[in-house]
Amino acid sequence: MSGEPFFLVEAVPAPGEFLLSGDEGRHAATVRRMRPGERVILTDGRGWRASADVMSTARGSLTLQVSEATFDPEPTVRVVLVQALPKGERSELAVDLATEAGVDEIVPWQSTRCVARWTGSPDKALRGRARWQTAAREAAKQSRRSRVPVVRPLADTGRVVELIRAADRALVLHESGAVPLVSVTMPAAGDLLLVVGPEGGIAPEELELFHRAGAQLVRLGPEVLRTSTTAAVALGALGVLAGRWVGR
Repeated sequence: MSGEPFFLVEAVPAPGEFLLSGDEGRHAATVRRMRPGERVILTDGRGWRASADVMSTARGSLTLQVSEATFDPEPTVRVVLVQALPKGERSELAVDLATEAGVDEIVPWQSTRCVARWTGSPDKALRGRARWQTAAREAAKQSRRSRVPVVRPLADTGRVVELIRAADRALVLHESGAVPLVSVTMPAAGDLLLVVGPEGGIAPEELELFHRAGAQLVRLGPEVLRTSTTAAVALGALGVLAGRWVGR
């Protein structure tokens, strides 16, 4: 995607001169090869952004002239994705695509039929969550988002039931759903929870628990998609249905 590249900083600086260093500075100077006169966008990943002109470059850093910051508020309807763990390299792909499609929050889910497992050692879930957060961070920069989706701790099915009960609306994507996604009434505001199952499908007992907690089973379309791409396709539809894709 063309346009000014985004770089993440701990806090968007006040207008004036600013040194972009560290990992982002090295990436800007040595990978992107930014040059004086070019423009970048600095963002804190929490909604604040500011444009900045490159004044000079050094090995691993840029000296910038920063303009006044602006704030992008959260969408009126936030989409929280509960994503069953995909296997292999498709794990981070699911996060990458969902982030590019506009997801606001991601909850990794260890469902009954997941082949991938983040359980078994104390650090495995922490490492998996860290990989997903890194994927979300990089995808947010690539898609020029001023908000990086937060990846929550690994959830079991009981935790997903709690999230369904707390959401303003909860949808479970499943081929048995009688209602198409495009026919669902969107909430006027609040959190819309979207549950995506694993490659082997959501277990019947899980579907029953989700239904009893208040979730609605919906179908996305006639095709059966991989778990790693389902959320991104659904988010495209929700972007229109919930008015999230209206320009600023």
